[in-house]
Amino acid sequence: MDYRKKTVVASVAGLTLEGMDIMFISFAMTMIIAEFNIDLATGGLISSITNIGMLLGGIVFGVLADKYGRVKVFTYTIILFAIGTALTGVATSIEQVYVYRFIAGLGAGGEYGIGMALVAEAWPKNKQGRASSYVSVGAQYGVILAALLSAIILPTLGWRALFFVGLLPVIFAFIVRKNIDESPEWLAAQKQQNNKQENGKLAQLFASPRITMTTLSLILMATVQIAGYNGLMIWLPSMLQKSQGLSVSSSALWTISTAVGMIIGMLTFGRFMDRFGAKRTFGIFLVASACAVFLYSFATGAVAILIGGAVVGFFSNGMFAGYGALISSFYPVQIRSTATNTIFNFGRAIGGFSPIFVGYILQSYDMTVVMIYLAALYCISFIVMLTLKSSGKELQTA
Repeated sequence: MDYRKKTVVASVAGLTLEGMDIMFISFAMTMIIAEFNIDLATGGLISSITNIGMLLGGIVFGVLADKYGRVKVFTYTIILFAIGTALTGVATSIEQVYVYRFIAGLGAGGEYGIGMALVAEAWPKNKQGRASSYVSVGAQYGVILAALLSAIILPTLGWRALFFVGLLPVIFAFIVRKNIDESPEWLAAQKQQNNKQENGKLAQLFASPRITMTTLSLILMATVQIAGYNGLMIWLPSMLQKSQGLSVSSSALWTISTAVGMIIGMLTFGRFMDRFGAKRTFGIFLVASACAVFLYSFATGAVAILIGGAVVGFFSNGMFAGYGALISSFYPVQIRSTATNTIFNFGRAIGGFSPIFVGYILQSYDMTVVMIYLAALYCISFIVMLTLKSSGKELQTA
């Protein structure tokens, strides 16, 4: 296996394990709430605290990866979220759960951007889109893996045993450290850096008005991506149960159909990005997402709902595949991990509040209004995307 393939395999596996870890909470939430005798709002804080940890971890480990090396810090982040996950299984209070999920979030937030930077530096520009899409699909693999493990472990061994599985990534971290060398592009940059060029500084993302505008625009696009995904995947199954009279099993089938659409969308997006460019591809998918989400509110019947869900997933989450390559293209190697982690994890932290807003809308309105809200988000992201330059040369040389 050559170096390029190794970076993809390592990053895919890392994102798979991260996705698995995050979904463990979703599957175990009912048992955790029952054991600690807490209400739904208190339980919901677990995910919020995890997102805060991701934001902080993304910034800190992004800077460290730019300064000390991708592979070295990448392995540390994997070990950290593995330990945080396993410790969750021994928590004796909800406060301890919060602490351990924050630790897991620190590691998970750092892992994403470092893996994306590693892939971006290993693959040529005309193939970075598809390489990024291969990595992004890993999160969906993690969802599937978490579902399978939860189905096997939760009924027999309970929720604590599920989190002990989180120790397995430690083994993976040592394999990565042993078999993958540092990015050649990063090593070359380390040799060439001079006193005028600071390495891995967060302030460099806001070094000039133009760079600041680009950074803020990318944060807004990432926020829309996460907000749209959370709004769809967390609330739509229950909305369909209520509006269309679907059973729980039917809504689960919808989730599978939508996830399949997402995976195909990601792989397609990567190919399109390499062939047509980032700006044109994002434009197509953003407009199509807005239309698909809005039209989906009028779907009736089991077949239309399943097919429509796959179409919505194809466009709305297919774009997830491009953010690693897109963000990497705008920043030089010296701050690439910092940029990717900071921008995407800000999007995670802000976009993570979308389910709360959707819940508020549902209290006063109906599914149609929710879908209009989601469609509007994609329209806003499309307008912001038009302000981005086609290439990051100005930032690369800033």
